Amino acid sequence: MKFILLVFNYLKSNRTQFALLFGFLLFLFFFLFNPLDLQQQPSIVLSLAVWMIGWWVMGALPLPVVALMPLVLYPLFNIATVKEVTKSYSDSVIFLFMGGFFLGIAIEKWNLHKRIALGIINITGTNGNRIILGFIIATGFLSLWLSNTATTMMMYPIALSVIQVVRSRNDNDKNMKHFSLVLMLSLAYASNFALGTIIGTPPNVAYVNYIADKYGYTIGFMDWMLVFMPLTIVLTFFLYWILVKWLYPNKLVHSEEGRVYIREELHKLGKMSAPEIRVALVFTFTVLCWVFKDVINAQQTFFELEDATIAMLGAILLFLVPSGKKEKDKESSSLITWEDTGKMAWGILILFGGGIALAKSLEDAQLMTLFGNKLASLATDNVLIIIFIVTAASVFLSEVMSNVAQVIVMAPVVSSMAVSLHIDPLLLGIPMTLGASCAGMLPMGTPPNAIVFASGHIKMKNMLFAGFVLNIVSIILIALFCYFLQPIIIKAIFHTH
Repeated sequence: MKFILLVFNYLKSNRTQFALLFGFLLFLFFFLFNPLDLQQQPSIVLSLAVWMIGWWVMGALPLPVVALMPLVLYPLFNIATVKEVTKSYSDSVIFLFMGGFFLGIAIEKWNLHKRIALGIINITGTNGNRIILGFIIATGFLSLWLSNTATTMMMYPIALSVIQVVRSRNDNDKNMKHFSLVLMLSLAYASNFALGTIIGTPPNVAYVNYIADKYGYTIGFMDWMLVFMPLTIVLTFFLYWILVKWLYPNKLVHSEEGRVYIREELHKLGKMSAPEIRVALVFTFTVLCWVFKDVINAQQTFFELEDATIAMLGAILLFLVPSGKKEKDKESSSLITWEDTGKMAWGILILFGGGIALAKSLEDAQLMTLFGNKLASLATDNVLIIIFIVTAASVFLSEVMSNVAQVIVMAPVVSSMAVSLHIDPLLLGIPMTLGASCAGMLPMGTPPNAIVFASGHIKMKNMLFAGFVLNIVSIILIALFCYFLQPIIIKAIFHTH
């Protein structure tokens, strides 16, 4: 017993050293013993992936530092050249993040965030649960029609400013920590759970295209909504209940004194200043471009708008547009200057670059194909069990894989499984597709996860725990829905050529 206590105390006082050693030992175990009996290249890639993920999960080093490991390890192990690896750190999604962060800096610099936050709380009241519910509904609704990344980018600076305002009237540290944590997690998870439209998440689009080409299924926009909007609503309800009522209750109750304070602060702000108006116009212009991107692209052939292009356009405009506010004898500066970018979450950009590099190496090593074959070998006659296995595999794989690439690779595998079992391919393909959007444990699981993690209000252990619980709930709900209800509704709605 004494020995166990000594070991426990040592590990507690030397947590970082233990995490560093344990992550490296995991790498050595997979590298030397190859427990999955893989060929040499996939085995090396998997070993390095286990090493990186181990250090990420245990917090052995700052997350962005771990994300830089592929730049050193991949060339050393002949997985990829430095030039090939660095492409992941300049992926378009990183510039989407960057543009969104610039917008957030400008909104905060000119206090527009405070005006927006006070306005929201004035409507929802000062009750912590109602504020969170309002953000969940707004974020989930927007994400049905927009990129989940763009949606999170829009809501992120507003949520940060709401946290600041609420903190000014609440002294209870634990309540505020829970409120801040849940509000940030809610943005990411509400965006990820917007499965009710084909365009809600990229995996949906990828699978609908695949199933149309391969089996002739025509799944219309309204058809998908009628089937999967109820599932989205149920997932969103569980998201609210689990985070707010069970895991992290905040106990911030409505306060009449707080409402008076909010109105007084709104009154003090007075009319919007010129810089506020101009930042609001740039922000609105960027949002409208995101909303109507597909319409604009369809109406002309001169250029094609992408989410990242729009984000960087908004960012550049912030440097171009003068603030309209003169400081002493100086001329008006632009809405933001390069000095303002010191507040940028540069680390999260590196983190996501490392995540992309890791995902690409797993794809190039064909580990997904190998996994799919292993999955196929587990096939039994119990369709419900197979659906659970496929859904669970998809959810947890998407923590470290590009969810679009995952669907592209897994769709043929699960379709072949379905054909061999003489069941409709949709019965396995759709839960696999829906599960690919529900990763919640790691910052690099989905772009929304990475964005909210940059806020500083979420610790890795919180995201791991809350994400794991919601992963399990998602697996259960998706599997049961697809087994019991999907076939009935599909027969009535979906059609074949």
